[in-house]
Formats: sequence, C-alpha cells, structure tokens
Amino acid sequence: MRALALAALLTLTVSSVAAQSSGFPKLEEWTPPVVQIGTARLIREYPAPEARQGVAVDGRYVYAVVNSIIGKYDKRSGVLIARWTSPRNGPIRHINSCYAAHNELWCANSNFPEVPMGSSVEVFDARSMTHRRSHSLGLLDEGSLTFFEPYRGGYMAGFAHYDDKGGTGFKSSRYSAIVTYDAQWRRTGGWLIPDEIQARMAPHAASGGGIGPDGLLYLQGHDRTELYVLAKPRLGPVLIHLATIDIAAEGQAFVWDKTVKGRRLYAISRPKGVIRAFDIPEVRLDHPDARRF
Repeated sequence: MRALALAALLTLTVSSVAAQSSGFPKLEEWTPPVVQIGTARLIREYPAPEARQGVAVDGRYVYAVVNSIIGKYDKRSGVLIARWTSPRNGPIRHINSCYAAHNELWCANSNFPEVPMGSSVEVFDARSMTHRRSHSLGLLDEGSLTFFEPYRGGYMAGFAHYDDKGGTGFKSSRYSAIVTYDAQWRRTGGWLIPDEIQARMAPHAASGGGIGPDGLLYLQGHDRTELYVLAKPRLGPVLIHLATIDIAAEGQAFVWDKTVKGRRLYAISRPKGVIRAFDIPEVRLDHPDARRF
C-alpha cells in the first residue's frame, strides 16, 4: 500500500509540474548581427625592417616594432631617425605592441615563447628613444599580454593563449580574452572573443587591438589579412562580431592615428617588412544588443 501511495504521489507531482511548465512563454532564438564586409584602402607604406610585430604613430613619426628593437621613422619622408635596441637575451625580448602618448611609447612586453607566461609594460621616451620605466604584471592567468591602451581611467588589454609553441598545454587559444583594469592594473572586467573569430585566429590569438574613432573594438590575429570589428554586449560576457574588414596586413599589432581626422590606421606587413597606412570603412552599429565602448 505504501508503494502504491508513493507512486500516486509521484504521478501527481509530475503532472503538476507538466501543467505549470505548459504556461511558460515560448523562447525565441537570439539572432546575431549579419557580419558586415569591407576593405581597407591602402594610403602609403614605409619600408622598415623592424616592422615584424607592430607599429606606433604620433603626429611626426611612425615607430616599427620587432621583439627587442624599435625603429623611429619620419612620418613624411620615411627616413630612419633613431633606433632603440635591447641587449641580446636581455630582460626585454618580445615587445608585442606599442602606442604613443605624451612623447612616450607605451609597450606590451612578454616572455613568449617561454612558460609560464610573464608580461610587463615598458615605457620609452619617444624623443630620445631611451627606456624610462617598467611595470611588471608578472604571472597572470589571463595569458600573455599582446596589446593594451587607455580605457576609462585605466586600461583595456588583450591576452593570448596558444595551441602550440608558447602555450601552456592546458589552455588552448580559446582562452584568449579582452580584460579591463584600473590605473593600478587591478582587474575590473572583461569579455570573451566570439568563437567564430577565435577559430579564425587559431592556433594563435589577437595580436593587435584598439578602440576605433567610432567607439568599437578592432582586433587582428597573427597572420590573416583580416580586421575584426566588435561591439560591447548589452548583456552577457561575449563580444558581438559586427564586421570583418579585408586589410593588406598579415596580422600582429596595429594602431589608430589619433592625430588626424577620419579613420586612419597603421599596420604592418611582416613578410615584407613595411609599415602601411590605411583608411578604414565605416561600420554600422545596427544590433539592439550592441554597444560602443
């Protein structure tokens, strides 16, 4: 009798849950934006043998970056002005990217391909091309620092994990992400990069990034001639992929030229050792869940 009573109770409970769940609203599928396609227009190029990792720019000069060397070039003529070099096997071995601000170069440095991954911020005097100061980030779960820039009183930074050389072995390139910090490099937030872009960048990660004049985030991988445009999500942890722009630059770090009007971006061609200036097409922000940074 007790078994029959328990069976009847279970039947009643299941029937009650089924009756309640039938009143739930039907959930609609979330629709991502249709990815816009564009092409960057090449404006000019500068031969620079140091153009293997990235480029920085200010009002008068362009700076080509490769691991432990930074070359300073006249923006108009393309003539080499000065060069900073680190001692072979010295403490600075893999500068990934730099940006220019207030007569200084702020650079993302890492110990790639060594593990565990360690990173630091290195600051140079852009006038004398001498090293000024260093801030070590040490060992971070986020991975290897590839780029950063000022963001809301602190910094926005890109971190890389790798599937092969330089990887930890227990985290794939899909663990690469965008992270925000305050002025003291205390973490304040971050986002995941959409799977479809991660797959395009694998086995590497975002080697360059920056917020454009439109308030959207632009990323470039390690070797594809593509620039990815992302928006901040209204909710959730994953960035929204708005556009992919074809660009004659095989990956690594780039920089927006904030000293001129318009959408001027400087990138590099690693195989040819040149800096290239591009005009970038406009990108529409036309999805209800997409926001500017």
